[in-house]
Amino acid sequence: MNKVIIMATSIFLSTAATALAQENIQWRGIDRTGVYHESGLLKTWPDDGPQLLWHYDGLGEGHTSTAIDGELIYITGLRDGDGYIYVFDLNGKQVKSKKYGPEWDKSYNGSRGTVTVNDGKIYLVSGYGSLYCLNQSSLDIVWEKNILQEYGSKNVTWGICEAPLIIDNMVIATPGGNEHNIVALDKNTGSLLWDCPGKGDLSAYCSPLYVGDQATPLIVTMTADHIIGVEAKTGKFLWSHENKNQHGVQANTPVYSNGMILCTSGYGRGSTMLRLKDGGQSIEEVWFSKDLDNRIGAMVKVGDYVYGSGDKNRSWFCADWNTGEIKYREQGLAMGNIISNDGMLYCYTEKGDLLLVKATPDKFDVAGKLAVTLGTNQHWAHTVLYKGVMYVRHGDTLMAYKVKNG
Repeated sequence: MNKVIIMATSIFLSTAATALAQENIQWRGIDRTGVYHESGLLKTWPDDGPQLLWHYDGLGEGHTSTAIDGELIYITGLRDGDGYIYVFDLNGKQVKSKKYGPEWDKSYNGSRGTVTVNDGKIYLVSGYGSLYCLNQSSLDIVWEKNILQEYGSKNVTWGICEAPLIIDNMVIATPGGNEHNIVALDKNTGSLLWDCPGKGDLSAYCSPLYVGDQATPLIVTMTADHIIGVEAKTGKFLWSHENKNQHGVQANTPVYSNGMILCTSGYGRGSTMLRLKDGGQSIEEVWFSKDLDNRIGAMVKVGDYVYGSGDKNRSWFCADWNTGEIKYREQGLAMGNIISNDGMLYCYTEKGDLLLVKATPDKFDVAGKLAVTLGTNQHWAHTVLYKGVMYVRHGDTLMAYKVKNG
């Protein structure tokens, strides 16, 4: 009887923890995989697409996705040279907004990295390298540190882009450079807790991933020419794998599952699958494919397969997670970004087409389509699912579509 009670309690606590985590959406979902865990979502869309619940025009320029904490939505944009953070309720009413400082206006203008909300504070990195910690309620700046100036690195061509990673009391960021390549700062004060020289590369537009199920919990990220692994607790450099492309752009967060790490980039590179060994202390290459070459839209793992779109390989594809074997290519659509939920893919192309696709290795099986006509400039922001709603950012405009039954 006691064992039954303990098991029931364990299941309850696990379920409660999952529900609580689901209330906080950061870059690429709750765990940076791009896989969401909504229930009751539509498996097909009407001919004219899902219902538009509301939209807001006036964010300014930007490419960031929404972050969501409880009943509030957070997103940033550029206006008149400055970055602003906006807060909306789930009905689309603007609760507040506030300027945080200069934002990227050199090329492909706008805010870059999606904000991370954690423990009553908001963390964001501007395109000019300022890492801000804001009070979640007032949006006042708690602390600010320009990680490029502070740690002796230089900016990258299109402005540093990173969603800060929070692990316990640490906020992780990647200034790049020779000495302080990756840093962990105290999330409450901004003081330096550890730094790691990595391989001395520049930062590469990559938001890092935390891998916590190994004997040595680690941070995995991509810098300009390498995939690197760093011990999360201490910043100790563990391993690297060369991963060069034409422009040093490694914008996709690695995809992790059961000791395997998939890293993909465009500009002629492709995808590398690594296997963690020795409890995370070392790696081996499992396979490499030049054909799986998503540039900035990421990939998702569903079952034993991975899905995404190509850069030079101008198609949407499915590949075997374990071998890299391509199962299908679908041509005729622009490349784009991808998330998944409950056996369905949500594909958002650079031409503004939103596609609902069944996650099957047999074919690119479209179950719904919508043309995004609102908004401005590039269709680059990744979509977000939350409580039956799909949030789509297109430059100046944020849209909310109902994608749930009932």
